[in-house]
Amino acid sequence: MQNTPINYIEFKTHDLEQTKAFYSTLFGWKFTDYGPTYTAFTKSGIEGGFELSKDPVSNGVLVVLYHEHLEEILKKIEVVGGKITVDIFSFPGGRRFQFLDPSGNELAIWSE
Repeated sequence: MQNTPINYIEFKTHDLEQTKAFYSTLFGWKFTDYGPTYTAFTKSGIEGGFELSKDPVSNGVLVVLYHEHLEEILKKIEVVGGKITVDIFSFPGGRRFQFLDPSGNELAIWSE
């Protein structure tokens, strides 16, 4: 096994049920609850979890996901309660956009 690979990503959330619905609807992620304040996710390409918190959510890392059809997934994000923070733009090698989930975690999605 490679040394120091990204092994797990953990986010804060203000609403576990809303977060689970958001990510399972958009991406098909599966969740396992560990008590009333934590849920872990799988089927995302990397494992991780969400911790219930009353503190403001502040990102130090931008997690970037891949999707073949940016316009399609952007619309779906808006329908299920996400907020687009950076509209689709081109960069060398592809295109991407950024969005906030309902708790304020910012992620990006790119495509070739």
